[in-house]
Amino acid sequence: MSESALNNKRVLAVDDEPDILETLKEQLDEFPGLLLDTATDYETGYHLLRSWTYDLVILDIMGVRGFDLLNAAVSLGFPTVMLTAHALSVEALKKSIQMGARAYIPKDKMGDLVPFLEDVLVLSYRPGWKRVFERLGGFFSTTFGKDWQKKEKAFWEEVSSGKDEQKPVILRK
Repeated sequence: MSESALNNKRVLAVDDEPDILETLKEQLDEFPGLLLDTATDYETGYHLLRSWTYDLVILDIMGVRGFDLLNAAVSLGFPTVMLTAHALSVEALKKSIQMGARAYIPKDKMGDLVPFLEDVLVLSYRPGWKRVFERLGGFFSTTFGKDWQKKEKAFWEEVSSGKDEQKPVILRK
């Protein structure tokens, strides 16, 4: 295996579907020194987030309170990727961006996951989102409809151009 940004990293993946975690394990197994911690529920995921320092966190949205875990991961400074099937929507994508996620990957695209993860590790926030939109813009248009960005055109143009500036988010209950 050639040099990769994933080599010698500690990664946490939280998903309530064990087969997704197994697929992630298979994809990440080839990277020397990569340590993958997994959890299938919110409580275990939150405990792991608070117990270790992670180079990268991968979160499902549904079934594990993914946005709550995203809030915790971002507040701890861990680059976080949202991986979803059931919460595949414009609203969930926007919320992920606003809460500080570094990428939003449909589970349909898991076969291409490694380059997204490497980008999150090597690119800063703005160029990272630009790359996500370069790679998945067509998928989002097919899934959400060709005019999906029309309602909030300025926001989506800013994000997809890489000019979006991440602002801290404070969630209150």
